Amino acid sequence: MQITECITAFGHKNVKAKHKTTLEITKEKELSIRGDCIIAVSADKGLPDLKQEFRELLRRENARLKILMDAGGVVDVVRAFGSPMLILSHPTDMVVRKSGYICSRTLAIRADKAACDLSRALVKKLQNPKQRVRITLTVEV
Repeated sequence: MQITECITAFGHKNVKAKHKTTLEITKEKELSIRGDCIIAVSADKGLPDLKQEFRELLRRENARLKILMDAGGVVDVVRAFGSPMLILSHPTDMVVRKSGYICSRTLAIRADKAACDLSRALVKKLQNPKQRVRITLTVEV
């Protein structure tokens, strides 16, 4: 079984993508220079906006999540896992973690990449505030 969600977000001049353990997509419009895990802002969805069926599948024991990011034809993919412990309630932030830590902001855990591991060509695109990024989340069990 597989369900896909699509999110549209934008780059920001302060995208650094240097965090070693997480990456984040946010509905917030602004990004301070301290937000080194944030890769996209002004997202059109937060965790509570994801389809109920998607959220339920992501909470299954063996759920796998593929996160495909496409900014102007530059693409990178992150693979991670869901968990029955996911809360998925934060209104603005979606965090993908290399660790198993879970809080209301966590979208997925045990990811194969964090912000610092993303393609630098993609990060360069994401440093442009006018750059639209299409984020395709596909959960499968």
